Amino acid sequence: MSRGIAMYQSLKLHCPDFHLYIFAFDDQSDRAMRKMKLEKVTIVSLSDFEDAALLSVKPKRTRAEYCWTCTSSSILYCITTFNLQNCIYVDADLYFYQSPQILVSEKPEQDHVIITSHRYTSYYDQSKSSGKYCVQFMYFDNSEKAMTVLTWWRDRCIEWCYNRIEDGKFGDQKYLDDWTVRFDCVWELKNLGGGIAPWNVQQYRFESTKKGIEIATGNDFTPVFYHFHGIKFYEHGKIITAPNTYRISNAVKSLFYHPYLNELEKAKRQIAQVDDAFDPHGSLPAKSYFMDRYIKGRFSYFQRNIVKRIFN
Repeated sequence: MSRGIAMYQSLKLHCPDFHLYIFAFDDQSDRAMRKMKLEKVTIVSLSDFEDAALLSVKPKRTRAEYCWTCTSSSILYCITTFNLQNCIYVDADLYFYQSPQILVSEKPEQDHVIITSHRYTSYYDQSKSSGKYCVQFMYFDNSEKAMTVLTWWRDRCIEWCYNRIEDGKFGDQKYLDDWTVRFDCVWELKNLGGGIAPWNVQQYRFESTKKGIEIATGNDFTPVFYHFHGIKFYEHGKIITAPNTYRISNAVKSLFYHPYLNELEKAKRQIAQVDDAFDPHGSLPAKSYFMDRYIKGRFSYFQRNIVKRIFN
């Protein structure tokens, strides 16, 4: 929950005109967020959102798989229930440094959907398994063409959405791979500032300027959002800032991760004012830290950063 509050605060800072629809997947989060009375926010409870199709598959899927299953349905719910002209889906662990309107404005008039590429660093490329595109920032307008794409995606996710690779599918994400060919209204985001993440950040050189954080790559750009995937909190206060698979430089930690962790702590204190017994970070058991950091983490780091780079 702290990630969602930090993301909300970043939108307030950089985007004067927005309304955020937050889907609360547990009762405690639902109660806490309603008590916070956040401006420009509508809290959507599962009891209001879930329909017969979702409830029919819910018992067959893990918590994570069910969240993935619900992504397309949540976008469709917002557009139809609140009669929105358009809707942007964002993951809770994004943090904005500029208004997302910058990203939407690059879309050609004839397109009605925006998807974002992972833009993997070569030796982290997981396109074949996890998909070319990342379900992190997606735009749909309320047009017939966009609704055709969205309902097709929802139907596929109801049929199959699991945390495994099977018949060219993976979760809700691999379904996006052929959208620019399957449909004639889908735009692949070009702005490199939309979608900086642990799996691609190695490609860029960062500088802190009076304007904020700037990136020099030969094609300079400024960040619009960073996807803080994989941050884990543990009960004894330890933190893993990003999956050990990915090499994260000290400059990236200093410019992105350290300020973001401060924002998460601010969000935690804000949540504690309405529910001081609630753990908004979703902390993991202390005993699992050693395994995650030094066993699984070291193996994953060796595999991706040494073995794969040699064979590449």
